[in-house]
Amino acid sequence: MLQKFDLVVIGSGPAGYIGAIRAAQLGLKTACIEEWKTSDGKNALGGTCLNVGCIPSKALLESSEQYEHTLKGLATHGISVSGTKVDLAKMLARKDGIVSKMTGGIEYLFRKNKITWLKGHGRFAAKNGSAWTLQVINGSDVETVEAKAVMIATGSTARHLPGIPIDNEYICDNIGALSFSDIPRSLGVIGAGVIGLELGSVWRRLGSKVTVLEALPTFLAAADESVSQEAWKIFTGEQGLDIQLSANIRKVVIEKKKVVVEYQHDGAVKMLECDRLIVSVGRTPNTDNLGTEVVGLKVDNRGFIEVDDHCRTNLPNVFAVGDVVRGPMLAHKGEEEGVMVAELIVGQKSHVEYNAIPWVIYTSPEIAWVGKTEQTLKSEGTPYRIGQFPFAINGRALGHGDAKGFVKMLAHARTDEILGVHIINTHASELIAEAVVAMEFRASSEDIARIVHAHPSLSEVMHEAALAVDKRALNM
Repeated sequence: MLQKFDLVVIGSGPAGYIGAIRAAQLGLKTACIEEWKTSDGKNALGGTCLNVGCIPSKALLESSEQYEHTLKGLATHGISVSGTKVDLAKMLARKDGIVSKMTGGIEYLFRKNKITWLKGHGRFAAKNGSAWTLQVINGSDVETVEAKAVMIATGSTARHLPGIPIDNEYICDNIGALSFSDIPRSLGVIGAGVIGLELGSVWRRLGSKVTVLEALPTFLAAADESVSQEAWKIFTGEQGLDIQLSANIRKVVIEKKKVVVEYQHDGAVKMLECDRLIVSVGRTPNTDNLGTEVVGLKVDNRGFIEVDDHCRTNLPNVFAVGDVVRGPMLAHKGEEEGVMVAELIVGQKSHVEYNAIPWVIYTSPEIAWVGKTEQTLKSEGTPYRIGQFPFAINGRALGHGDAKGFVKMLAHARTDEILGVHIINTHASELIAEAVVAMEFRASSEDIARIVHAHPSLSEVMHEAALAVDKRALNM
């Protein structure tokens, strides 16, 4: 018997499962199609983010930071430790346990909200009056379902470089880089973006000598220049990451259980020999084999589904959210788009404030920002004022033994509206939330300056940065 739904979501990553849950809360009969299988062949919800992306990488980042802190940080607190070693198998098992708990949690939420999980690959088959016919392909089994509305949330996959085959043993993408069988003595990373820096940081802290090759001439070009300069100083100076910019890859081969990378740098051809290589050069949308051509769904030449500001496609009652559409490939951006679409379907006036989406790089220290960078404001000709304050003279940061970085606030020179906030500090991912709230409500730097912040706390640095916009910081 043909199953019929008010909404079918294709994909159960953050954008898809959150969108499905919100739709079910609003009374829609909802199904979610997901084909993901774990390495042992079990079906799993959560997509890339929960299975081989955000969640496992943050688990390993935390484990590696704990190890490095034990080796180098505890002594400053008067704590002596000897015999410290890494049990990599246990560390990876902890990571896998967290992943299982999270993906199992989504299964529970699906049952709680009476969402049907259709296991397999979803694709459009036809338009049936005002509804859409979809196929769920699971091996040789094909099930057909009908939906009044469809939300495409199929996410993205790692971009690979031509001529560099990924085997996830010696040459890895994000999936292989989360499950090394041992700690490589030497590790190469192609790409100094978010994923490359995070994964490179994990293995550097665990003992690998890491070399990062970046094709662009600038480091962290998306971040504010002040932040990227500070990060460069910390990563390459204090932490010893070897990051080479303007490095153009010529050839990659495996020789005698070593990866050999030939690249052009500083006008010369150079060679890098390493035990493992991570290729991290961005991600591409998962829009293959969706049946887009069958129903006439518009996809651009880069594989992104074309949508408006409310994630509507060119087809009636078909929406697309998350990594398959324009904008940053951020899980939380996709989640909010999923919520927005569910609410639009039932007639609510929902939207996403794209100018107030935070970015976070989970290195140590973390890097987080929301809004515009100083270089963007300059290029636009927008008049602005700057307030910047360091963590180096914050009592709580000094107590933590981690006082690197600063908060930088950019406000309009005439209206004082906050236009951007940029943070580099170990707790930047948490501190940025105050700036996001402020920008969502179009607050001024004076608003933050007048709010009482707890003492002693790291949030005082945000307060001082706001005061500094008007050149009246109190502790500097």
